[in-house]
Amino acid sequence: MRSLPFSCCGQVVYGFSRSLTANFPEQVVDSLPADISTGIYYGWASVGSGAVHKMVVSIGWNTYYKNVKKSMESHIIHTFKEVFYGEILDVAIVGYLRPENNFDCLESLISAIQGDIEEAKKQLDLPEHLKFLSSS
Repeated sequence: MRSLPFSCCGQVVYGFSRSLTANFPEQVVDSLPADISTGIYYGWASVGSGAVHKMVVSIGWNTYYKNVKKSMESHIIHTFKEVFYGEILDVAIVGYLRPENNFDCLESLISAIQGDIEEAKKQLDLPEHLKFLSSS
């Protein structure tokens, strides 16, 4: 994908209350490059002036939940002690995992998310992706 790596930032907004994700406001989603297709990506994220962590991000319609607006939901692979709504989330998307899929049940969706997280961890340990950590 021509636009990768791609960086963006925005204030964390209240999402759909479905999972432990940091959601970007519509303005950030609407300003994504045209050649960023929907799907699941991985990269680096930081909240406020905090440390940089691995993350997985979903860009799309979340067809299982039948969203009517495109969204961008980041799952930061880190346990935070408190919620961070209103903080600035800065992400660097460095790779693509898979297209957005629909699922027949919640368990299948959860299983796919867990697989995405494990694959993102592996990919982000590769030298070509670690170089973005130092520039984040």
